[in-house]
This record gives sequence, C-alpha cells and structure tokens, in this order.
Amino acid sequence: MTRVRPGRPADLDPLAPAQAALSDPVPELLAGALTRDGPATVLVAVDDRPVGYLLAVPGPEAVYVPEIAVRPDRQGAGHGSALLSALFARADSAVRLTVAVENERARRFYGRHGFTVAERVPDRFESGDGLVLVRPA
Repeated sequence: MTRVRPGRPADLDPLAPAQAALSDPVPELLAGALTRDGPATVLVAVDDRPVGYLLAVPGPEAVYVPEIAVRPDRQGAGHGSALLSALFARADSAVRLTVAVENERARRFYGRHGFTVAERVPDRFESGDGLVLVRPA
C-alpha cells in the first residue's frame, strides 16, 4: 500500500530514478525543494522505499505541479494517483500542470483525475507543444 509523506533531503538520491524517467527533468527543482525552506512542497510516495514524488508550487490562482514522477519499475501500481490525492486533500485552489501533447499515457492519467485542457503552449518541450491541464478546486 502506498503511503504519502512530506519530502526530506534524504529522499533526493532514492528519487533520482523517478526523476530520470521524466522526459524533461530539471534536477535542481527537486534538489532545491528538498533542501531549502520555501514555497514548494514535495510529497513522496513510499511503499518499502521512496518510489515517486510530486513537486507543487503555490501560486495566486492555482497550485502548479512542475514535476510528478514514479520510478519506472513501480509505475502502474497507484503511486501517482496516491500523490495526486494527497495534493488534492491539501490544496484549496485549482491544480495546474503541463504535459507534452504526444504523451497520451499522461493525458489519460490526468483525465481520470479530473484535469481538462486549458491551453496549448507552442514549443513547450524539446519534443514539441505542451498542454496546460487544470483541475478545479
């Protein structure tokens, strides 16, 4: 069963395989959020060890999720859903994130969690356009 807890600096190395699985990872985002006090929140999915994380940054109208990742060998086991559920329980505003247009798997996953397309962003990723997805509060 997945447990979700706040991230801590010791999670950085165990979460590296999850972050490496992202199409456009930004290692300094996770490192900075885990090692410094600031507005960003890191939630960590744990079963027998940290297997995934969600990085959330509060904004004036929505919480923005620049990264959510699960280790490739643990995907499909509900860890990403557990992370989103934990965020939804904490967030009192809309949640926004951006996915690559061609990432059908991610689009279906977020659709199952109530996200809808808000806008298309040209050339957002190296692979092409992105879609901003929003889930209302």
